[in-house]
Amino acid sequence: MPFFMPSPPVALARLVAHRHLPRLCSAVRLPSAPHSTLRSLPYRPRVCVTPLTSAPSVAMSTAAKSFHDLNATTLEGEPYSFAQLKGKVVLVANVASKCGFTPQYKGLEELYQQFKDKDFVVLAFPCNQFGGQEPGGKEEIQACSLERFRTTFPMMEKVDVNGSNEHPVYAFLKEHSSRFLGMTRIKWNFEKFLVNRNGEVTKRYSSVTTPESIAADVEKLL
Repeated sequence: MPFFMPSPPVALARLVAHRHLPRLCSAVRLPSAPHSTLRSLPYRPRVCVTPLTSAPSVAMSTAAKSFHDLNATTLEGEPYSFAQLKGKVVLVANVASKCGFTPQYKGLEELYQQFKDKDFVVLAFPCNQFGGQEPGGKEEIQACSLERFRTTFPMMEKVDVNGSNEHPVYAFLKEHSSRFLGMTRIKWNFEKFLVNRNGEVTKRYSSVTTPESIAADVEKLL
C-alpha cells in the first residue's frame, strides 16, 4: 500500500485535536476522551465559539449624553442641576486653596462679573488630587474662595477629577474635548473648560492660562 501523507491542513487539524481537545473538554467540565480513542475517531471538528464582548465601564455606562443632563452638589450640599445652564456659556475649573495658581480665583470672579448679565457662569470644583493642595473641608474652602477672594460664582463640593472616582462632570468634559498634550487626564489645579450655549465643549485651557486671557473666547460665544 502506498504511503499517504495527509495534506498540511489535515495534519495540523489532527495535531490540534490530539494536543488541545482534552484541555477543552476539561475546561467545560466534560470527561476528556482517551488518547487512543481520539486516534480512531474520524476528525470532523465543529467548535462553536461565542465572541466575548467586554462589559462597558461604569464611567461610560453612566456618562451623560449632554452637558445639560449632568448634576452636581454645591459646597453647601444642595443639588445643582445643569439643566438650568441651557442657553448659557459656562467656564468650568478645578480649584484648590493652597496652589500657586490660587490667585486665579480673582480673575475668575472678574470674568464672571464682566459677563454674568449676558448668561455666563463660572463653576468651580475644589479638588485635592494635585499636590494635596485642597486638604480642608467646606469651611477651609470658603475661607479661601469667599473671604479671601470674594467669589460669588457657584462653588461645588470637593470632587475627584481623575481616576475611578472621577465626577461625572469631568468624565463628560474630558470625553468631549480634544486631548490636552496627548492626554485626557487633568494635569493640575485650575485647568478650565469652556462650554457654549448648546452644551458643547469648545476649548480646554491649561493651568497657566489666566482667566483674563479667556475673556475674548467667552465674548465670542455670548
